[in-house]
Amino acid sequence: MHKTWRRAALAASLSITGALGGLVAAAPAQAQPVASGSVTFSGDQGDYITGGGSYAYSVAGGDQLTTSASTDASHVSVNVNGYGGDWWYLDFDAPGSQPLTPGTYENATRYPFNGAGPGLSLDGNGRGCNELTGTFTVLNAVFGPNGYVQTFDATFEQHCEGGTTAARGEVHIANPPAPAPLDLALAVATQGTASTVSGKAVVHGTVTCNQPTSVALYGTVTEIVKKTIVRGDFTTRVDCVPGTPAAWAATATPTGTVPFVKGDVEVSTRAQGYDSEYNQYVEVNDTAVVNLIKG
Repeated sequence: MHKTWRRAALAASLSITGALGGLVAAAPAQAQPVASGSVTFSGDQGDYITGGGSYAYSVAGGDQLTTSASTDASHVSVNVNGYGGDWWYLDFDAPGSQPLTPGTYENATRYPFNGAGPGLSLDGNGRGCNELTGTFTVLNAVFGPNGYVQTFDATFEQHCEGGTTAARGEVHIANPPAPAPLDLALAVATQGTASTVSGKAVVHGTVTCNQPTSVALYGTVTEIVKKTIVRGDFTTRVDCVPGTPAAWAATATPTGTVPFVKGDVEVSTRAQGYDSEYNQYVEVNDTAVVNLIKG
C-alpha cells in the first residue's frame, strides 16, 4: 500500500512541477525485465536509507530486477523486487535532456526534483530522503530504441538530508541486443465493391509486419453522389505474421439514406498493431482513391 501511494504521489508532483515550470520530459518506456544483473549497496552507521546495513540482489539469486529508460536515454530507473520481500527504487538522471554517458556526475540532488542538474535517488522498504546530495559514475551505457536498456553499469553515493553518512552501491545490467521495433506497412487496393442490394462499400488490402501481431484496422469511405457527401466507417482485425502479407477486407455502411454507388471514393485507413518487444502500440495511415464497381 505504501509503495503504491508513494509512486502515485510522485507522479502527481511531477505533473504539477511540469505544468508550473513549463518543462517537458521525455516519456519513460515501460519497465523491462533484466536478463542478467545485480544491485548491491551498503550504508554507514546512521544512514537513514540502509540503516547501516548491506544489501545484495541479483537475477541469478532469484531476485526480480526491472529497468527502464527515457526515450532520450537521459534517465534510467532500476527496480528491485527481492526474493525475500524487499523492494527498492534506484534512479539516475543526467543534467537536462543529455543522454547518460560514461562519466562522473557530481552535485546530484533528489530525482525527480533535480531541475537542470544531475539527479539520483535510492529509496525503498518504506524509506526515502526528503532531500539528498550525491554523486554517481556511469561506467557503461548502451541503449536501444524506445527506452530499451541493453547495458548499464554505474556506482553511486547518496547522502540524506545533508548528512555526512552515506549509502554507497553499484548496479550492473546486461540484456540482449535491442530487438527491432514493430514495423507495419499498410496497403489499400485500388478497386472495391459497391453493393447494389445494401448500398454498402467493401474495401480491402494488405498489411505486412516484421513481428507477429494482431492488427486492428479502422477507416472511413467518402464519396460524392449527386452533390451529396456519402460517408461510412469500417473496422476489422487481421493476424499478421512476418514474411506474408495479411489480406484484410471491411464493409463500410453509409451513415445516411444515400447509398454508395460505383465510382471513385476516398478511403482513409489506420492500422494499429501492438509491439510486444517494447510494450507499445504502433500505427500507420493510408489515404487512397478506390474505384467501386457494382457488386
